[in-house]
Amino acid sequence: MYAAVRRYDGVTDPAEAARRVNDGFVPLLRQVPGFVAYYWVDAGNGVMVSTSVFEDRAGAEESVRRAADFVRDNLASLLPNPPQVTAGQVVATG
Repeated sequence: MYAAVRRYDGVTDPAEAARRVNDGFVPLLRQVPGFVAYYWVDAGNGVMVSTSVFEDRAGAEESVRRAADFVRDNLASLLPNPPQVTAGQVVATG
């Protein structure tokens, strides 16, 4: 499995960002081949973190591309700063 983690700082309206992600982005992500799971976390203080899990690297990379497009088209005013993106192979699970 592969995962992509994106950290967004400076989120202006976490509740609205969560609504848009849940209503618009999650359905898009579920269409990516190899989709396993997706989590959108409100870490407080204007920080939100997403984690996408896929069966393979191609799915994780596609999730990063789709996230960038979705943020640009639907969340730019709520997520004004580019995310810190970390991706790689899952080496332990619980």
